[in-house]
Amino acid sequence: MSKTKEDGATRRDFLKLAGTAAPAAVAAASLSGQAEAAELPTDDTRIQDTAHTRAYLESTRF
Repeated sequence: MSKTKEDGATRRDFLKLAGTAAPAAVAAASLSGQAEAAELPTDDTRIQDTAHTRAYLESTRF
């Protein structure tokens, strides 16, 4: 059985690119000098404070 190389990118090529592109993107973002503040959630997007949600949040604490 002979292995033939496909034209185009393979899964291994993608992983190599993803491994080197992520640190490069972080470096480029840190060197740009402009930071944007994250928006705080408004009351419409926050979870409602009810007994049910308090019980759930209490059960998820370690």
